[in-house]
Amino acid sequence: MPRSLRQLTEARIQTAIAEGKLKNLAGEGKPLPDRPGDAFIDPGDAIGHRIMAEAGALPQEVLLKRQVAEAKAALATAAGPDRKAAMTHLAEIELKLAIAREARRKFLK
Repeated sequence: MPRSLRQLTEARIQTAIAEGKLKNLAGEGKPLPDRPGDAFIDPGDAIGHRIMAEAGALPQEVLLKRQVAEAKAALATAAGPDRKAAMTHLAEIELKLAIAREARRKFLK
C-alpha cells in the first residue's frame, strides 16, 4: 500500500475512533471469525459472499443444490408413476444447476 494511502487510511480510522463510530459494533472485543476458505478465493468475492451471508441471501446455485438434495430424497421414497415424475423433476433441477454453474464460470472468466 503506498505511503499516502496508508496515511489517509490511518487518519480516517483515527477520526472514526475520535467520533465514536467504531464503538458498539457487532463482534467488538471478540477475535475475528475463522474463515480459512476465504484464503483460496479472491478478496472481492469473499467480501461479496460474506455480505450475502449476513443479509441471508443465497446464490442461485446453493438454492438449486438444496432442491437437488430434496428431489433425490423424494425419488428415493417414490414408487410407481410417482417415481417417473420424481425423476423428471430431479433432472430439471439438475439441468438448472448445470446452467447456473456454467453461467458463473463464463462470468468469472
